[in-house]
Parts: sequence; structure tokens; C-alpha cells
Amino acid sequence: MAHNLNIKANGEASFFSVKQKAWHGLGTILDAPPTSEEALKFAGLDYEVVKEEMFTKDGKTVPNRFVTVRQDTRQPLGVVGNRYEVLQNRDSFKFFDAIVGDNQAIYETAGALGDGETTFITAKLPSYIQVGKGDGGLIENYIFLTNNHAGMSAVKAAFTPVRIVCNNTLNAALKDMTNSISLKHNPNITAKLEEAHKLMGMVNLYEKELSDVFNMMAKKRITEKGLIELITLTIGSPEYLNKAANELPTKFVNTRQEILAYAEGSPTQSFDQTKGTIFGAYNAITGYFQNVKEFKTENEKVESLLDGTASNYGQKMFDLCLTKIK
Repeated sequence: MAHNLNIKANGEASFFSVKQKAWHGLGTILDAPPTSEEALKFAGLDYEVVKEEMFTKDGKTVPNRFVTVRQDTRQPLGVVGNRYEVLQNRDSFKFFDAIVGDNQAIYETAGALGDGETTFITAKLPSYIQVGKGDGGLIENYIFLTNNHAGMSAVKAAFTPVRIVCNNTLNAALKDMTNSISLKHNPNITAKLEEAHKLMGMVNLYEKELSDVFNMMAKKRITEKGLIELITLTIGSPEYLNKAANELPTKFVNTRQEILAYAEGSPTQSFDQTKGTIFGAYNAITGYFQNVKEFKTENEKVESLLDGTASNYGQKMFDLCLTKIK
């Protein structure tokens, strides 16, 4: 899988992480959490993006259409409408600065993908979720933010728990609760981003609810037959349950088998919290897409995990698992 990190003119990747090296081995590894100004620099996000008029080949202005351009490289990033407002990279950090400044979080990673059109920031919270006993159920809590300068997606900020033993993002929305906020690039988006701090106001409640759910999942046993059924309903459809493997699409059968193999064979699935439990079934889906499935690029993986197929499957499995603990 290609990392798709933006590579600066000096050959360095636009990425930093604190203490731990990422899978791609690129970017800057810091010994201590940075300030927002340091994070901008180390992540290669210290550039501005501007909106410029579009012209036809014969020099005529294209009405109501603009090109977003990265100022330092003059690289066009995308085509947007007249209401699109750029959220500068430095302003993305304003969402975090208040909580980081109060020692409620530390900057963990940040970077840019492609030509710099997609940026991301993660900050780690000091709190943990403990599922069962031991390190196998220890979950760190993060807040992340993604921004797109190409007009392809909104700004998204979300609360995301990550299971430590396999770096497995457990991104799921509880019923009647949301773990994310999405903001369109409309006028005054910078001011609206400050309103997104209400996400922090609900983190404590969300964290408590999620902890209770995960612990109930970890206590509920499931058979291999039950696990296969949950996987089938997650990545397939109900009518697949009564069909033999040779009657099903080959791609589906192969993916189901890979997920089952991860669920039953991965060392991270061998803990008391996950082995033969509903919590393990949920981790089988999220862990497979995070740690096993091959994506063409890092950008494709990020988009799949945040708002695409992987995210949808994770939420679907989470909802199915909820029905098993009631």
C-alpha cells in the first residue's frame, strides 16, 4: 500500500508522530508533544491555500468556479464554487488549542496527503476506557480532525477510541448520540469551527456510555457459527445466510474468510476480552479493515476508515453487536 503522504521539496514527508514511528517509516518522530506552531512545521502544514479565478483556454473567466491553489508550490488542489471558504491549516489547530492548552490533550500526529489537499490532526486525551482486565482491553481516546482543500469533503472532527494492542480504531456512533461534527466550507467556517468545541462537552458522557457497552460486549460469549453470521450480515446481506459458499460471490467469500481468520488467529484477538466474545466480533471487523485489508493508497484507507466502506461496516457490526447484549 502506498502511503500517499505529501512529499516536500526537500524530500521529507509531510507528517509527524510522537515517539512512535508510523508503518511507512516516514516523517518526523518527536520525543515530546509539540505546540500547535511546532506541529504545523513538523507536519509540513505551514502553507496557505487561496481561491483563484478559473479561466478557459482562450482566457475567459469561468463564472462561479474557482481553483484552490497551494501558495508555496503553486499546485492546484481542486475546483470549488463561489461559496467555498478555505479553512487554513493553522486555523484547523484552533479547534484543539484550547484543550491542549489546558493539558486536556496532546498533539499526537498530523500530516498532509496527496499534493496537500487533505490534512489530518489527532490529539490524545488523558482518559482511557478499560474493557475487562489487562492490557488487551485498554483503549486510548483521541480527537481527530480532517480537512480537505479540494472541495471534496467537509471538515470533520470526531471522538475516536483506539484499542492499544493493535492500534485498532473503534469508531462507532451510539444510538441517539454522535461522536463527530461535520462542517461545510461555507462562509465563516473558521468561526463555526470554534462552535465545534461542543464535541468536547459530550466526550465524557459518550466515553462512559461506550465503556459500559464495550464491557457488556466483552462478557457476552459467541460461537463460531454466531460470528460467521455476524460477519455475513455486516459485509453481505440476510439472504446470504442460507446459501452455500459456492453460491455466493467469490469476493465476499474470500473477505469473510479473511475476517474470520483475523478474528480467530490474530494475537490481538486472543485476550479474554476478545476471544469468543461479542467485543471480539466487533474488533474482527474494525481490526481487519485497519490492520489487514490492503488499500491502494493511505488516502484511500483514511477515507474508507472515516466515511467510507470500512466505517460503514464497522458501524453496521457495532449495531448488530448491540442487539446481542440486550
